[in-house]
Amino acid sequence: MTVPQHETTTTTDRPRLVAEPHRDGVDTAVAAARRVIAALLRAGDGSGADMNAIAARLDAMADGLTEQAPAIEERLAQMWRGQGVTRHDPVTGPENALAPPLHLHGKDDGSVEGVVTLDLPYQGPPGHVHGGVSALLLDHTLGVANHWGGPSGMTAELTLRYLRPTPLFEPLTVTGRQVSVDGSRIRTVGEISAGGRSCVTVSGLFINKHLPRPS
Repeated sequence: MTVPQHETTTTTDRPRLVAEPHRDGVDTAVAAARRVIAALLRAGDGSGADMNAIAARLDAMADGLTEQAPAIEERLAQMWRGQGVTRHDPVTGPENALAPPLHLHGKDDGSVEGVVTLDLPYQGPPGHVHGGVSALLLDHTLGVANHWGGPSGMTAELTLRYLRPTPLFEPLTVTGRQVSVDGSRIRTVGEISAGGRSCVTVSGLFINKHLPRPS
């Protein structure tokens, strides 16, 4: 993944790491969509809900949105315009219904940390987080940690250790910390923990390079 160049705050001169959700507009619609996705999984066919009617309503909304959407090239340019915090990534993005979202903040020791509770859309083993979702959370968190602690770049390698199943429905702490920079090679580590116990640890190699933004 690539973590874009972020804007800095005027009070601390440190990067702003995630976009704050707006109380109107697409952010509120996306938050509602997250609720719908989780509710569909919780309900299932045994709930008695008229799923065919629900599908028709959702399809109608999707058709209306698609008709009004700009061309993909224009939308990509909108997403990457300026140098501020992006709002669309699938981990922290308030404009992305796939994002839990995870709210990360930088700490004085150079690390980043966030807490998130995952619901059924992220299930792998029964009652637990899919291993690929854990990898996604950690990949993004390490990229944010790089930007907070020093130079950032693109993922070259991730090594994950799954120590125990990561639970759904309870707070998970996700952390990342840059540990070394050697030329263009950046080393970063992180973990997901629950109840004070490590569930997944990761070490990553990043290359100090960024793809050009669409225009």
